[in-house]
Amino acid sequence: MSVLLEFTIDADAFQLGQVLAPPPEMVLELERIVPTGAMVMPFVWAIGDEYHTFEERVRSHPAIRSLTSLDRFGDQGLYRLEWHGAPTDLIAAFERSEAVILEARGDETWKFRLRFSDHDALSTFHETVRDLDLPIRVDRTYTLLEPFEQGRPLDLTPEQREALVLAVRRGYFASPSRVELDELAGELGISRQAISKRIRRGNEKIIESALLSSTPDTD
Repeated sequence: MSVLLEFTIDADAFQLGQVLAPPPEMVLELERIVPTGAMVMPFVWAIGDEYHTFEERVRSHPAIRSLTSLDRFGDQGLYRLEWHGAPTDLIAAFERSEAVILEARGDETWKFRLRFSDHDALSTFHETVRDLDLPIRVDRTYTLLEPFEQGRPLDLTPEQREALVLAVRRGYFASPSRVELDELAGELGISRQAISKRIRRGNEKIIESALLSSTPDTD
């Protein structure tokens, strides 16, 4: 059974946080981590108007080989980071435990939500964090079967949630839509039919949770 972990860590306590170091009034979101051999390339959303300063800071960091701007929507920009050599500390812990990043957002402090395939993978992550002396602050550990702290659980699968979050960020639900299903499918490495199914089923679950949970029985 998969296990979820939520934790926070100060930006200056891990390499990626130090590298990104956003200007004031900017917030960063780590979209996902893609292992490519010995290299791990994070995809980062930078939210705010000072993106020129952000780009200069990151590109000048000695640990970064390149920073590539992929998309921009208003004050939001998506970037890909490529390292000189393999990254260290927290990202290495993600890779070693095969953690999936569901949410990661920060400025001076970062908040992460990760999914692990089982408790053994979670233990591997904890052991790596301890060995590297990373000062994470664990907020919550739970499984998908446990209820959320507030309200009725949406019961979304991680895949459905990932597809819906990507669709919202890219403007798929805007009128007119700013992105095609084929583009979303390509980013996730799945078929158009698969992402369409995930978005449709995820929407059904959200609507059921929002409407049926608040509708009194009329029998």
